[in-house]
Amino acid sequence: MTATPIVDLRSDTFTQPSEAMRRAMAAAPVGDDVYGEDPTVRRLEEQAAAILGKEEALFCASGTMGNLVALLSWVPRGGEVIGGADSHTLNGEAGGYAVLVGASGRLLDAGPDGMLDPAHIAAAFRDPIQDVHEPISSLVTIENTVNASQGLPLTAEYTALVAAVAHERGVPLHVDGARLFNAVVALGVPAAELVGPADSVMVALSKGLACPVGSVVAGDREFIRRARRARKLVGGGWRQAGIIAAAGVVALQYGPEGMIDRLAEDHAAARRLGEGIARFDWAEVDLSRLRTNFVMFRLGETGEDWRQLRARYCRELWDRGVLMFAHVGDLIRAVTYYGITSADIDRALEIMPEAWRAVQRSSAPR
Repeated sequence: MTATPIVDLRSDTFTQPSEAMRRAMAAAPVGDDVYGEDPTVRRLEEQAAAILGKEEALFCASGTMGNLVALLSWVPRGGEVIGGADSHTLNGEAGGYAVLVGASGRLLDAGPDGMLDPAHIAAAFRDPIQDVHEPISSLVTIENTVNASQGLPLTAEYTALVAAVAHERGVPLHVDGARLFNAVVALGVPAAELVGPADSVMVALSKGLACPVGSVVAGDREFIRRARRARKLVGGGWRQAGIIAAAGVVALQYGPEGMIDRLAEDHAAARRLGEGIARFDWAEVDLSRLRTNFVMFRLGETGEDWRQLRARYCRELWDRGVLMFAHVGDLIRAVTYYGITSADIDRALEIMPEAWRAVQRSSAPR
């Protein structure tokens, strides 16, 4: 029988709302947001637009919905989205860009640093005037932080380089900022500066920011007008949404009750975990990439297929009450978040060698 989980490190989507959020949700003034009459939703959208340095923002049900309405707002049917092969927008959102937007994806491999090379992005643009067989390049999208590369934060300078490539070709740049504020804290750079060159940005509220539901999409006024219609199209017409928007109002604050400054605690917990794993001679972790709340590591050789090895190790961890996530390639992912304590990290580091020894015992010849 599986033990009751002690430390759940699968994802920062397992955050629980803070007491300040719960109080704000209970007391939130509400109205019908489809009519633009929910004062708490309006407050959240104005707050998000200001902190992201954009004209307006739109409250959505999820990060996936936020990215989807952005794509619906930018990409014509039959257009093509240029982005990372491992990006969440193109690889982790049920193919919405194809199924609902009607677009194709130009999927690029990231470099050793986890980033897309701006030169490769430039080379990926199509020339449909010269060749009618090709789709029309319509949008470039990047992800900050980079999920598949241990939560790597992207700098404002890098985003500006990518934006310049897109804008020189008359195409907008969308930033999937599901964990943008982890990048803000890791780099010490304001959010508005990080996404300043982008034409639109999505920020998830329900990951490290600890809200129970929601994301915001931001851009200029005309983009948000289209995005609002796209949100309605995909079933995102809120009614008394201020009850959940209130948590976002709390989250998008600096200071003791807000959730932005607090993300530094998650980064410190991840560093503690990563450095502990680095001391195991049977695990490999790249500490140079440990910049935010993601820890990714590989297991040592035992002579068996890495898929089987990873699956067995994760099962052994689960049976001992530590939950981790089988990630891209042969990596195992652990993510820290609000509610994960130093004691939890120490407990995980205590259990991990036990689980490894159990895998070795079961692999030994009989």
